[in-house]
Amino acid sequence: MTLSRNVNRFYSCCINHSPWSRRFLSSSSVCTLKYWVFAAKTCALVSLYYLFSIGLTFYQKWFIKDFPFPLTVVLCHLIVKFLLSAAIRCALKWFNDVDRVTLSWPEYLKKLTIAGIASAMDIGLSNWSFRFITISLYTMSKSSCIVFILLFSLLLGLETLRASLVFVVLLIASGLFMFTYSSTQFNLDGFVMVMLASIMAGLRWTVAQLVMQRKETGLSHPVDMMYHIQPWMIVGLLPLAIPFEGIELATSNLVFRYHDVEVLLTSIGLVLIGALLAFLMELGEYILLVHTSSLTLSISGILKEVFTLYLAVKVNGDTMTTINKIGFTCSIVGISLHVLTRTVRQDGRKCRAIS
Repeated sequence: MTLSRNVNRFYSCCINHSPWSRRFLSSSSVCTLKYWVFAAKTCALVSLYYLFSIGLTFYQKWFIKDFPFPLTVVLCHLIVKFLLSAAIRCALKWFNDVDRVTLSWPEYLKKLTIAGIASAMDIGLSNWSFRFITISLYTMSKSSCIVFILLFSLLLGLETLRASLVFVVLLIASGLFMFTYSSTQFNLDGFVMVMLASIMAGLRWTVAQLVMQRKETGLSHPVDMMYHIQPWMIVGLLPLAIPFEGIELATSNLVFRYHDVEVLLTSIGLVLIGALLAFLMELGEYILLVHTSSLTLSISGILKEVFTLYLAVKVNGDTMTTINKIGFTCSIVGISLHVLTRTVRQDGRKCRAIS
């Protein structure tokens, strides 16, 4: 009964009341052209998002093998992202002749401390885990992030507890268990790191949603959000980077005690390439969200995980047993169900508003 009611609600909202359906069903060639232009634009944005996101994952995995300082690399990325976002803010201010938002110190401390430090832990631990685990295990483990987003959303009042949420969480958790069960390439240290990163990612995106959705904050523009949050991320990561990598980095022949200037310049250049990829990935993610919808971003994220896992097996030679594949399928189904039920609920609210 519940399923049929949801299907009817989805049909009535998405088909009968959807502007997209009216444009598509219209015989006007102009409307049809607009639809295909929008579709082509969306495909281009998704392709760029995949290129930067998947490219960064494989690039970092490759680079950290030869440059074993993942936390330092992330710190460099954060500094470059801050400088690039500051430069873009200046360009936008000059081009539009409008001052960009700048938070006062009390607002800055109150609204971005948690999001910034959680973001630092998320990215830092994710990159650190590359030293220990394969891309396939990383991709699968990090997909559990949606579970923690749901949990933090419940705690902060963004979601209400429903049976469908409990089912989704259990399905994803069981899929993660089956994927890691008897895995020939399992590493406990790396797995713990990436699971802690998933918890921090859940907190990060939940708090970021609260900040960006409040119009009085003025941080709805992705560049402004990136500019304000990077300093907190740097502060949050320094206490980890200094004790764990400080001495080793200071005595490394790749950086401070180099014997050949070409080695130093190569190291700096490779770090900057990763920083540029990280900036473009984050910017592309926000642009995709702004120009399409959270549904498009969610579906793109699901397909990205499938594509990343496929490349990890084909390119990197990661191995997967049958039970690992079943576990991965369960998690993807769980994430897809969450996206579907969330879409149905949002369309139901729109229908009630229209009627």
